Amino acid sequence: MSRTAPSKLGFFFSDHHRWLLQHVQRRLNNRADAEDTAAEAFCQLLASRVDPDSIEQPRAYLSTIARRLIFDRQRRWKLEQAYLERLALLPEALAPSPEETALLLEALLSIDRSLCGLPRVVKQAFLYSQLDGLSYREIAQRLDVSERTVGRYMTQALRQCYLAEPAQ
Repeated sequence: MSRTAPSKLGFFFSDHHRWLLQHVQRRLNNRADAEDTAAEAFCQLLASRVDPDSIEQPRAYLSTIARRLIFDRQRRWKLEQAYLERLALLPEALAPSPEETALLLEALLSIDRSLCGLPRVVKQAFLYSQLDGLSYREIAQRLDVSERTVGRYMTQALRQCYLAEPAQ
């Protein structure tokens, strides 16, 4: 972006923020989540270093970013709910503390981000193995595939996790 990019972005923001906020709020029915999503959409625009003047259809562009953010928010919420429902089934003596629960949820969301883009069956095989401790044979029976296929799924998932891991 050029030197005047911050002012261009400021005008872009002022021209489209109110519209984006209303657009997102209609989909989320929650003002706070809509504000967060609209702000994140503009943060992504800023991080992408796209010149606002080069965007031919700004509302379509922002709408696409927002739709992806909403989808990601809903996916994370569903994952969190499934985890919390599973925790509720544990005997109280085995239930993690609130701090442990928060850390485990964060780790689970990180794993979910790492597996993003893989076919659902590959994710299922990986989670059966890593979270439920099932053997390849047990996973194969649940998924109605061969053990060899489970091995391929695991290789795929582990490779994806490795590639998603930030360099240290």
